[in-house]
Amino acid sequence: MAKIAVILDDMFEDVEFTNPVEKFKEAGHEITVVGIRTGKTLTGKKKGTKVKVDKSLKKGSPDDFDALLIPGGYSPDKLRTHKVAVDFVKDFMDKNKPVFSICHGPQLLITAQVLKGRKITGWKSIIQDIKNAGAEFVDQEVVVDNNLVSSRNPGDIPSFVRESLKKID
Repeated sequence: MAKIAVILDDMFEDVEFTNPVEKFKEAGHEITVVGIRTGKTLTGKKKGTKVKVDKSLKKGSPDDFDALLIPGGYSPDKLRTHKVAVDFVKDFMDKNKPVFSICHGPQLLITAQVLKGRKITGWKSIIQDIKNAGAEFVDQEVVVDNNLVSSRNPGDIPSFVRESLKKID
């Protein structure tokens, strides 16, 4: 089964973490939360979900994983201020490994400068940012462009999970 890294920081959108992670685990996949500091407890923005960072981005390598999940909320915006987080995401894209991005997740992809010529969706407030990054914004519940699976919001999670699982099963 696949080893999935979940890149996370404080103020993540709880359900965009908990639901996909639960479904991935049910399918037999291994989840590792990666973040800025090993052992740090992160807090979700709406429900206050507590999640501990399993491995720091400095000690983790994309080579250790088969896929990457980028939940939304404020987490992607916080992470993109850290070069190690941006480089981690860029490496996944450069190696054509599956990347699952929902809601504000594209903010990390934008900063990593990996969206030019790609099709993607995301939260409505970052549509122009996606276009400015050279990507084609597609307003639908799930968009699959080669290794990249993206969705707009928590309402899209069932389709997002279904298409993500197709990339790793």
